[in-house]
Amino acid sequence: RRLSKTQILDLYLRLAPFGGNVEGVRAASLAYFGKEPRRLSLGQAALLVALPQSPEARRPDIAGNSSGVARARVLQRARGAGLISQAAYVRAKQEALPNRRIAFPMLAPHLSEAERALAPSRKVHRLTIDPALQASLQGLAARHARALGKRLSVAIVVVDHASGEVRAEVGSAGYLDAERFGAIDMVNAVRSPGSTLKPVIYGLAFDAGLGHPETLIEDRPTRFGAYRPKNFDDTFRGTVTIREALARSLNIPAVKVLDQVGPGRFLGALTRSGARTTLPDDKRPSLAVALGGVGMTLRDLTGVFAALARGGDPVALRYRRSATSQPEPTAPDHGLKRLISARAAYYLTDILRDAPPPPNARAGQIAFKTGTSYGYRDAWAIGFDGRHTIGVWVGRPDMASTPGLLGRTAAAPMLFDAFARVDPRRTPFPEAPSEAVHVASGSELPPPLKRFDKDLRLSVGGRYIDRPVAIAFPPDRAEVAVERQGAMLLKADGGVLPLTWLVDGAPVGISRDRRRLLWHPSGQGFAKVSVIDAKGRVDRVTVRLTTD
Repeated sequence: RRLSKTQILDLYLRLAPFGGNVEGVRAASLAYFGKEPRRLSLGQAALLVALPQSPEARRPDIAGNSSGVARARVLQRARGAGLISQAAYVRAKQEALPNRRIAFPMLAPHLSEAERALAPSRKVHRLTIDPALQASLQGLAARHARALGKRLSVAIVVVDHASGEVRAEVGSAGYLDAERFGAIDMVNAVRSPGSTLKPVIYGLAFDAGLGHPETLIEDRPTRFGAYRPKNFDDTFRGTVTIREALARSLNIPAVKVLDQVGPGRFLGALTRSGARTTLPDDKRPSLAVALGGVGMTLRDLTGVFAALARGGDPVALRYRRSATSQPEPTAPDHGLKRLISARAAYYLTDILRDAPPPPNARAGQIAFKTGTSYGYRDAWAIGFDGRHTIGVWVGRPDMASTPGLLGRTAAAPMLFDAFARVDPRRTPFPEAPSEAVHVASGSELPPPLKRFDKDLRLSVGGRYIDRPVAIAFPPDRAEVAVERQGAMLLKADGGVLPLTWLVDGAPVGISRDRRRLLWHPSGQGFAKVSVIDAKGRVDRVTVRLTTD
């Protein structure tokens, strides 16, 4: 009563059963013949006409004889009605019947689900994904995951950083692979980035005038309050350049530089450029963020490196196209703030492009950084050339440790394979900006940039610049045991003497010649310790005192 014949036919073609869980002509055409309905032959179309009348009994992959008889009956009626010629009838009857069902296309399943959830009423979603590249990288992820071991998954993101378009996004090693938790989208899972963010730390230091790639820095045992970082291989290399420190991914120099840049400023720069960061239990940023003590997604990490590839200028990643096939901006680019300067980005590119590539790969064509999170839970490799930025993650979605899982061996080979699939011809890097300083060695640098490890450094104008005062002990939010009637050592780094110490706002002493003071607590409980240097700069910590 309510629908026209055309509307009824439309519903039938979309909802009719064709055996198993296949519903609708288009699904049946793809499942049995691997093609769209408009490309069906006469014999294939006749089979699909016959199937809904008895879908299970006539399924060609199960009951070949019954499906052949049913198809012949349809063709005979069409011939009798004069719809097809005798020759076409004979050819159609001789066509081979399919003996299996073809797997449905499943390109970017995680992204497809997410896009449908964002706009459930939209029938057609036009994305920036390149189908051929997506299929190739999904196969690459599955093969690498099988080679790496059980329960390991893989995620890959490919970005055209000139436009921000996401050209491929692989959320797991296999969407239906339950052993590898394939239904979990690891592109948007929050994980520890390991040391992949070290380039941003050095970039901010370059912009602050704290260093240059050829600046000397000490890789020696160093303590920052109670925090004592170690290199990954538990060795120390003495005096190195910042270039070597970043290329070798040394931990101690990176923490030293972050101590000067400031963890809050570092995370603030990431946030303003569009990246989302997560701290454990909403804690304040600490020096541990240099080595992975912050949560980030592969999508955001790839966006950070896309900004480095663009000379420090961030870009909003885009997934959608309009009906005219033009990108639909998902966020206004003008709301993002520059991550680092073009000069600092050039220095980082120059360092990262010389990183040792995997075996059988050419050096110098991709600027990349690897990373491994604490406990061998995550392996990362993120890189860029002049046109594309690619991020790769390997690990277990259940957060379990995988001994021996390293970014340089598990993720880096996949990164280079992915670049070869995107475009075997590398797009060259941008030219050096005019403000970049080129020197043959650190001895040619201005005095303030020759060495990083100095309490006092000459500025370009000849003025001495001192480090801000900071409480080295006790560390913030620490629990410190003191003897009854005993003394506690307060220690500071940097600042201009004399230093004035306060506890809960009341002065407890002055350090005139050394940056330390013995303080006698009056009891146990929480205490706010502050120090003020001669220039009025302040640092504060809160500690809990207990007695033995």
